[in-house]
Amino acid sequence: MLSGLSLAETAILLAAGVILDLLLGEARRWHPLVGLGMLAQWLERRLNRGRARVARGAAAWLLAVVPLTALACALRGWALHALVLYLCLGLRSLRDHALPIRAALAQGDLPRARWLTSRIVSRDTTQASEPELARAGAESLLENGNDAVFGTLFWFIVAGGPGALLFRLSNTLDAMWGYRSERFNFFGRAAARIDDVLNYLPARLTALSYVLLAAPGGRLRAWRCWRSQARAWSSPNAGPVMASGAGALGVTLGGAAVYDGELETRPVLGAGPAAAAHDIPRAWTLVWHTTLLWLAVVATAALVHGALHA
Repeated sequence: MLSGLSLAETAILLAAGVILDLLLGEARRWHPLVGLGMLAQWLERRLNRGRARVARGAAAWLLAVVPLTALACALRGWALHALVLYLCLGLRSLRDHALPIRAALAQGDLPRARWLTSRIVSRDTTQASEPELARAGAESLLENGNDAVFGTLFWFIVAGGPGALLFRLSNTLDAMWGYRSERFNFFGRAAARIDDVLNYLPARLTALSYVLLAAPGGRLRAWRCWRSQARAWSSPNAGPVMASGAGALGVTLGGAAVYDGELETRPVLGAGPAAAAHDIPRAWTLVWHTTLLWLAVVATAALVHGALHA
């Protein structure tokens, strides 16, 4: 592997990173993604102007990502690899942000549910109904399971701490710049395309994992939803993840949502009734079980490799 870590070391460090994330949650101070966000805003204000905005956006991506990734490449030692992975993972953060939405909806506290949902999605939630909030919460869990967890784990397996950091920095810049709006259509194009490339394999492995972990009788449905619906979604990587996840849960996602004051009607994904509040913890459980599956697969591969080379 590119990291120089053995398969056994990688398996141990994956488990360590996940355990640290579950125990500690997001770092409240000195979080690299928070620092990246501030740097990205500064770069965008200074470079997103004039002509050649695609090239300017590519230069901004390099300035934001390369120095931090190069610093991570200089790190040595297991503990530092585990620390970088912990800082890049967002598993507990997904749980801590999404499950309170379910609780607020169960209590009938729609204003609080709208505020909680607004923290994890880019759509306008100020007038959102309970079904719309439930759908947004489930969608965010399924999609960000890939972006905040499985993509990070994949690139850690490939390239250790530097790989995990490269992926998360790239994904964060896509989330900030990768819009087809007047402001970002050209400037954010490089960030969007790079994230598409880095996310291509993790997204499909995530979609396959959702298929495998579907409830009995749901695997074929999840597979069919993935293969027939994903291409209609605007994102080439979110489509497979969300279609298979919705199929695995036996619910439908997508439909109308308000972005920047404009009503957008997105393709319907999945099969069954519209996602409801109780489907938010079901989506979290699917993400959690997928995490355990990935850890088990890597640990098993390490044991088999060790036995064959003993």
